[in-house]
Amino acid sequence: MQASILDLRYKMKDVLKALNRNEKVEILYHGKLKGIISPCIKETKQKVSSHPFFAIEKEVDVKSKVDELRGGRYNDL
Repeated sequence: MQASILDLRYKMKDVLKALNRNEKVEILYHGKLKGIISPCIKETKQKVSSHPFFAIEKEVDVKSKVDELRGGRYNDL
């Protein structure tokens, strides 16, 4: 996406939507490229399949499983 200085001022919502779509935004000033805004790359360190709830059995009580994973409020032993 290309955006002028006026676009940054008046259409910032569109610029942010482009960044949410992982698009780079080229900033133009008098028609010349002045800079590029690139989206943050969010890396996940954990795969979905390794989450404890991914392949939970149907017979397990969900409330007790959640309580087990969350632990106590004050880490009581």
